[in-house]
Amino acid sequence: MRREFLDGIQMTAASLQAGYSLENAFRESLKELRKIYSKDSFIMQEFQLLSAQVAMNRNVEDLLSDMGKRSGIDDIRSLGEIVETAKRAGGDLIMIFRNTISCMRQRQETLAEIETCLAGKVMEQNVMSMVPILILAYVRLTSPEFLESMYGNVTGITVMTCCFVVYVAAVLWGRSIIQIEV
Repeated sequence: MRREFLDGIQMTAASLQAGYSLENAFRESLKELRKIYSKDSFIMQEFQLLSAQVAMNRNVEDLLSDMGKRSGIDDIRSLGEIVETAKRAGGDLIMIFRNTISCMRQRQETLAEIETCLAGKVMEQNVMSMVPILILAYVRLTSPEFLESMYGNVTGITVMTCCFVVYVAAVLWGRSIIQIEV
């Protein structure tokens, strides 16, 4: 949704730069978005709704804030607030859109870099989680009498149960570490 919205805002900024008003810039960007995205995509549905609401004389800034609330994307909501302030104070909308696009692009690049770095760690964590189980399976297949001392008496069962609890806690802790929300 963020990437689609970034594409839509870039097209809107291009239309603003071409001299369209903000309301007409969204309509023009909708025409361009039709060439890229299907009717069912997030951005097409939202920009069609926005264009229809603008045709009924609703404020673009309110519509952007509503779109941000529905999508849960803070960038959209904050763009609505920025556009509202800029329209009241007479700010340069083209520059505002350029700055917003730049910030969103940097955020997406950072997010992609974090996901790339985490992908290797996730794989490493999955492999490391499986190693103790694979070692036990190997020992059970090759020399089951070796495990008799660990699982054949009360002390061994107690120690191995404690080890299993620590193992499960370590796996859960590892999974919570690699689930980073950006």
